Amino acid sequence: MRTDSEIERDVVEELKWNPDLDSTDIAVTVKDGVVTLAGFVKSYVDKTEAEVAAKRVAGVVAVANDIAVRLPATDERPDPEIAREAVASLNQLPISAERIKVVVKNGWVTLEGTVEWHYQRNIAEAAVGYLRGVKSVTNLIGLRPRAEPIEIKKRIEEAFRRSAEIDANHITVEANGSEVVLKGSVRSWAEREEAERGAWAAPGVTKVEDRLVVSP
Repeated sequence: MRTDSEIERDVVEELKWNPDLDSTDIAVTVKDGVVTLAGFVKSYVDKTEAEVAAKRVAGVVAVANDIAVRLPATDERPDPEIAREAVASLNQLPISAERIKVVVKNGWVTLEGTVEWHYQRNIAEAAVGYLRGVKSVTNLIGLRPRAEPIEIKKRIEEAFRRSAEIDANHITVEANGSEVVLKGSVRSWAEREEAERGAWAAPGVTKVEDRLVVSP
């Protein structure tokens, strides 16, 4: 079992390791394996990159991302300008962009509407998150399922067995309608996220409840 001080040290080093992330003003604290990130960064992308970096560290069981985004004056943009560029970015994606509504207020972007696949929700969020002037993204895009529960469960279990990063023998998959529950244990936060990502990748899934416990 790794100590909190060891985890904190490694998270700090992992943040510094990313050449695209300026972690100068990010503070890291750890208690019982739960990492809290505080301070501020210059873009929404940096905020998400910091969270991803922390989750890669062995021994991390959860991450609370309290980092604030403070845009440089040169990156501040009017909401209508951000909204127009967000719509243009969504229109370039392989999704039905007309089903997605973009709302921008004080640089905070909210996405609403429906799509068929979870990955489409993710790429929509990523497409607007990288735009200059965006301080935060709230993804309220819903999903419309098109698969039976038994088929969902089967596909997820097959995906877990194929994955070199997941120990499928310690994970149980339950499907109730289009909602999936993952139970069992994993060796790291990264494996937990990979299992959740794999579950979301199955067609027809509208919700994943991740009850996996990290047991290093």
